[in-house]
Amino acid sequence: MAKSIQESTQKSTKIKRILLKLSGEALMGSEPFGIDPVLIKQFAEEIKVITETGVQVGLVIGGGNIFRGAGLVQSGINRVTGDHMGMLATVMNSLAMQDAFQRLNTRAVVMSALAMNQVCDQYTRREALRNLEQGHIVIFAAGTGNPYFTTDSAASLRAIEINADMMIKATKVDGVYSDDPVLVPDAQRYAQLSYDDVISQQLKVMDTTATVLCRDNKMPLRVMNIFNSGDLLKIVQGDTSIGTIVQ
Repeated sequence: MAKSIQESTQKSTKIKRILLKLSGEALMGSEPFGIDPVLIKQFAEEIKVITETGVQVGLVIGGGNIFRGAGLVQSGINRVTGDHMGMLATVMNSLAMQDAFQRLNTRAVVMSALAMNQVCDQYTRREALRNLEQGHIVIFAAGTGNPYFTTDSAASLRAIEINADMMIKATKVDGVYSDDPVLVPDAQRYAQLSYDDVISQQLKVMDTTATVLCRDNKMPLRVMNIFNSGDLLKIVQGDTSIGTIVQ
């Protein structure tokens, strides 16, 4: 009997578990603020395809489309207060993404590092692993639950905790460049870098804490453009030509 397309796809899949870091700004689309419902549906559909190949998906979403604490801190607000407000923004994005998955008949669980049991589950590594092994998408919200840590650091930490095969940072650009490609048209895109290269060259991939966490725990990172439809699937199927690999 001929094998189904899904069976063939499952056999070709090389990665079994990923942590996907999605920036909050990506959810805005062309809007200046908030969530573009068309885009969040598109992202949910792309991630659903990944799970249908058998890949387990953990997801961390930033909160920059709703709230940026850095600006308020500069204007005088307490840093801890600003960071807590930013954590709440990530919860809002996580709930919106969970709703998008549910409308696609895909099970997704939001687990928050801050206790808010009336709206989502509390994060524990054990429960996160149990949900992943059952094929549920696990959305990690509220960062690490501590101020002074970015959502990049939270994503790196969760990737390590769930034993992900790879962390994927989905951005608006198709990899890591020697300079801002918007401002410098001839900036070089790197196909591969070491974490030490990222630190020594001060490349803006992630903050230093997140970079060191991944380096010291040998967590591979792929930086890719989330707006290139189909690239996420190609990555989990082993295509090494997309984006930038950091390891």
